[in-house]
Formats: sequence, structure tokens, C-alpha cells
Amino acid sequence: MNRNFERGTVLRFTLVRLAATALLLVAVSFVVFALLHLTPGDPARNLLGPRVSSPEILASIRTQYRLDDPFLSQYFHWLGGVLHGDFGTSIRSDTPVTTLLADRVVLTAQLAAYAFLLTVVVAIPVGIFAASRAGSAVDRTINVGAIIGVGAPSYAVGLLLLYVFGVNLDIFPVYGSGDGFLDRMWHLSLPAITLALGIGALVFKLTRTAVLGELEQDYVSFAVSRGLSPRQVRSMVLRNAMIPVVTSLGLVFAFLFGGTILVEITFALQGIGALLASAVTFKDIPVVQAITLLTAAVIALTALAVDLFYFAADPRVRMRAAK
Repeated sequence: MNRNFERGTVLRFTLVRLAATALLLVAVSFVVFALLHLTPGDPARNLLGPRVSSPEILASIRTQYRLDDPFLSQYFHWLGGVLHGDFGTSIRSDTPVTTLLADRVVLTAQLAAYAFLLTVVVAIPVGIFAASRAGSAVDRTINVGAIIGVGAPSYAVGLLLLYVFGVNLDIFPVYGSGDGFLDRMWHLSLPAITLALGIGALVFKLTRTAVLGELEQDYVSFAVSRGLSPRQVRSMVLRNAMIPVVTSLGLVFAFLFGGTILVEITFALQGIGALLASAVTFKDIPVVQAITLLTAAVIALTALAVDLFYFAADPRVRMRAAK
């Protein structure tokens, strides 16, 4: 009976979150499509870009993009194309947007995953270590470094690392994405470290705060008084403290995926961040629409995965959802 009830709660929670995510993506897609009409000027001229215009060409553009149709009709036609993987054609290069995104998405995803891995491997253990020595000189020193990491602009950190380790010491490549997996990871090392420094500082602070909060709970004193070994107590503390940390890591990855613009420009990487910056500069609206919608989808789906994990990992959330 209880098991069936719990399954029903999980199913209901999942369906509600899926519905909320779907509605969010529809709302975002509507706003993204409206970018074309919110941009000052004639939408047909905006889509034509810097090319020479004539009444015949403008009429052709209006026919191709159904600009004379009602706004909602245009939106649903565009949304239907998006659902089939058709984001339109780039104004600047006259290339399907899907083709432009194909290789660049892979590069950006690899960079974000690399930075995410560095963040997890370094920030979480350091946060646990600092919490176990709260108030010590080591803890204060690490905290100062974390504050600097949070406040330092990513482009400034990237330029500093590039100058020291790329130009002066000649350890890492100064630009490009490399050929083959290992060479690409080597080329992405400095950009990934640049991204991981800022995000890692935030994850460190979160981990330290979560562990300290658990150490102050009554169950820790009770466990010690019952004679549990330090290892057993530490295991309980870490298990409870890691729930908010792990759930936050999903949002960290989503932020990394969408926040690579300055780093990609600094290191001359041809990812979606650099493509978005170029598209905004040249008013390549179909490309801007596609990247904005793609980034929003990654963030929304990651948030959905985080919610489902949190629901599965924390029985308190399941109890609240069952009420």
C-alpha cells in the first residue's frame, strides 16, 4: 500500500514538473520568436541583412517567411519548423542554422563538461576540507581565494592565464580547439580552468556552508554521544550535506553551457558563445533565436533533472509532496 502510494506521488510530481517545463519552453519560444518583430525596423529588411534590397527581393523574403500572415500564424509555423529541427537560415552566411550549430554545440558542451568536472573534483573536496577546519588560518585563506574567484571577471582571468601559461611559459596553446579528442582537451584546458575558477568558488562556498550546517545539527551530537566512530559520523554528515550541493551542480552545468561567450572569445574558440556574439553584432536574427532557445532548453531540462533528483534523494521533499 505504502509502496503504491509512493509510486503515485513520484508519478504525480514528475508529471507536474514535466508540464511546468513544457509550458516554460513554450513561453520562451514565443519570446524568442518575437525577437524578430521587436527588433526596430522592417522584419523583411532585418532578415535580408546587409544585402542589397529591392521591392522584388523584399516581397520574396515576406513570402518565404510568411511575414504577411498574422503574428500567431507566423509563430506556430516557426515553432513547427523548430520541432522538426529547422531553425531557418543564417542571414550572414546563407547557411541552415542547424548546420552552423552542429559542430559548435559539441565544442561548447565539451568545454562546459570539462569545466564542470574540474569544479566537482576540486571545489567539493576543498569545501569539505575547509569546513572541517572552520575558523583556522587555512580556512580563512581558502575563503579569501574563493571571494577573489567569485568577483574576478572571467575575461580578465582568461587573459591572465593566457599570458602566463600560454605566452610566457608556453605550456598551453593560446588559441584554437585542436584536432582529435586528446588534443582538443589540451586546447580546452585553460578555457575550462577559467570557467571553473569562478563557478568552483561558488560551489566551494556552498559545500562549506552545507557541511558546517550539518555539523551543527543535533543528530551529530547524539551520534557522538552514542559512541559512533568519527568515520560513521562523517559519513552521515556528508550524505546529508551533499543533497543541496549535488542538486546545485545541475544548475552550475546549465550556467556553464550558457555562460561561455566571453571565454570562447578570449581563447578564439568557435563555440556557440562566439557564434552568438557574432550573430548579435551582425543582427543575424535566426541564429540569435536558435541559440537563445537552445540555451533556455538546456537550462530548463537541467532544472527538471535537478528537481527529480532532489525529489528522489530527499525523503522530506517526498513527504511534503504527498500532503
